[in-house]
Amino acid sequence: MPFQDNKVELVGFYGGDETHALSAWTSTSRELTDDKKDRIPQLLKMLADKGHHSVFEKSSIHFLVTTDLASHVHILKHRIGNSINAESARYKELNDDKYYLPKDWPLAEQAKYIAFMENSIMQYHDTLERLVDGGMSRKRAKESARFYLPYGNQITADVMFNWRSFSHFLGLRMKPDAQREICWIAEEMLKLVKEIPNSPFEHTIRAFNY
Repeated sequence: MPFQDNKVELVGFYGGDETHALSAWTSTSRELTDDKKDRIPQLLKMLADKGHHSVFEKSSIHFLVTTDLASHVHILKHRIGNSINAESARYKELNDDKYYLPKDWPLAEQAKYIAFMENSIMQYHDTLERLVDGGMSRKRAKESARFYLPYGNQITADVMFNWRSFSHFLGLRMKPDAQREICWIAEEMLKLVKEIPNSPFEHTIRAFNY
């Protein structure tokens, strides 16, 4: 049964600096002249600083995240302004048997944890089959046998933010007192956005001081 690090993949994105600026200019003129293009960095910085953040809802950033259940709960708490769908043990049997291993634990503690996780996963599968063999519907057996799976179990989640909600997520989850696992996920998400070719979010990122 494999343990592994959490993973983040950038699936896609829409919009960026120009999209945010054009949204702000809708009240006057959306014609994008060279002069207005040059003013985009200053405009976005002003909007970010003054709290005029609705224009930053006009973009989307789409991730696929493999994460421990505890970190998945952290992401779910940002449900307003983002969209989340996740692998569900209610509708499918989880056969990947993947779980997260805290690398900062002493080796002896890691060994105890691995034994516990592997036993929990074994109990999940065995209980599911016993319940079905005893006459329970497989649907009910799947959704109830998952109670054996602890916070360290990993699922894959499809997560999409608009920039405003993404910034709020980053602001909370990259704080020094944030849990290490969700902090890494947030940092990795930001890193992937910064690495998009031609930096469509370059000035937006700077406007929010990231």
